[in-house]
Parts: sequence; C-alpha cells; structure tokens
Amino acid sequence: MITVADDPRIQLAHDVLGAVEIVPDSLLPPRVVRVIDADGDHFIAKQHDEHDRYARELHAYRTWGTHLDGHAPKLVGRHDATRTLLLTALAGDRADTVAPGSPKEELAHHEAGRVLGKLHCATSMPQGGAVGAVLAERLQSWIDLAVHADLLNTAELSLLSHHAAILDNSLMDSAVCHLDYQPRNWLAGDAFGICDFEHMRRDARIRDFARLEFRRWQAAPHLRTAFLAGYGSPLSDTELRLLESFGAIEAATALVKGHKENDLTLSTHGRTVLSRLT
Repeated sequence: MITVADDPRIQLAHDVLGAVEIVPDSLLPPRVVRVIDADGDHFIAKQHDEHDRYARELHAYRTWGTHLDGHAPKLVGRHDATRTLLLTALAGDRADTVAPGSPKEELAHHEAGRVLGKLHCATSMPQGGAVGAVLAERLQSWIDLAVHADLLNTAELSLLSHHAAILDNSLMDSAVCHLDYQPRNWLAGDAFGICDFEHMRRDARIRDFARLEFRRWQAAPHLRTAFLAGYGSPLSDTELRLLESFGAIEAATALVKGHKENDLTLSTHGRTVLSRLT
C-alpha cells in the first residue's frame, strides 16, 4: 500500500474512505490523483492552486451536478483549507485518446452533445444583453493584455475590437456552461461522462461550442454534425456569427497565455484562429 502522509489529497481520501492505494494514471494532471479503496472502488482527489476555481468547482458539483446525474462524478468529500475535493471516478477512456476518424470518436461527439443539451435545457434563460456586455468586457481585457505584450498588428487589433463591439451589442441565451468542453474532459465508456468543472458558470449558451469549433470541428465537420444531432437543435445564422466572435476570445486568450507561458503550441493556435476570423 502506498501512502503519502503530507499530501492533502491522500489525507482527505484516507479521512473519508479509510485505507486507500494510489493508482498510477499518466493521463491525469499533476494536481489530480486516482485512489482505490478497500472495496475496489475508484476515486479522484483534486487539489486546486486557486481558491476561486476550487469554490467554483465545489459549487458546480453541489448545485448543478443533479442535471448531469449518471454523467458526472459525485462529490464525496472536501477540505476547504487545502482546496481539495474527493470525487467518484467515472469509468471509460478519455475521448481525446480515441482514434481520430473512428466511429467511436463520432459517437463521443454525439453523446457529448446529448449530455450538454440536458445541462443547457435544465438551466437556460431567455435572451438578454447582460451576457454579451460581460463577454465584450472580457474580450477587451485580453485585447489590452495582447497590446501590452505587442502581440497584435493594427489590422488584428481592429478585427478583435470589432468582435468586442459585436458581443457588446448582442442578445444571447444563457445557460450553465462547462466552458472547457472538449474531448480531454469527456469519458467514453458504457455511460458517457464529463469532468473538470472548475470553469463552470452561467454564460452564453453556445460559448460551450467555441473550443470544439476552433480546435476540432473546422477540420472535421462531421463531428460538428454528430454533436449537434445529439444536442438536439441546430445553430441559427445569428448563433453561427456569434460563434465567430467567441473565436475572437479564443484567439486573444491563446495568444496572451501562449506568450506568458512560452507555449508555442498555444500561441500557434491563437494565430490560426485569428487568421480564420472575418
């Protein structure tokens, strides 16, 4: 049996479950660990670096997890002082490990659309201007950071500012959104699962499609078709135009974070998305 006495994740698991063993899992990020209890059940212990993300993820599991029953982990323990959560582990393979172009990949996107549709339907609110104004302000803050780091030329600055103005003057449906909805946070098994709720909050409903659109679907439109078939409703022309403005947020965020973290892959992604915007 492996124990790490000074690790708050293992301590929380021990306090809640009793004796546990660590299960090596190379796909998990460093702040997350998988453990198994004496009955052979698997759990995930996760420690947050930031209090805000810890509080947001805790709130998500306690408030909105009921809308994802059977498709999301369950909260079984927490330790506020160390920002640590203990969750049930879902069975299945991470969807980003599925072979590209395979029927299993297409099925994962269909199921991802179906489960997200359940969450959005249960938490939707009609069109309003407040969400657009908040998103415009958020995009402008990323633009300001990009300008400060000298990452944009005059034409690129004008393009991103144009999309900020579009968002500021747009009405859009809101819903509780995952906001990092992509295959690395999906589990394809007997039951489709989603995880990682640290970004979850009320936002523009179709913003949950943005990362998929600009990281997956443009190169594989059949996956968009499968997802929307599961989701249950197509995107209107207005929503498609708004999705492009969400791409502006994706581009600006990737450029700034890529520069700050010296991440060439992220910076290249930001440049690619920016080049696709009109």
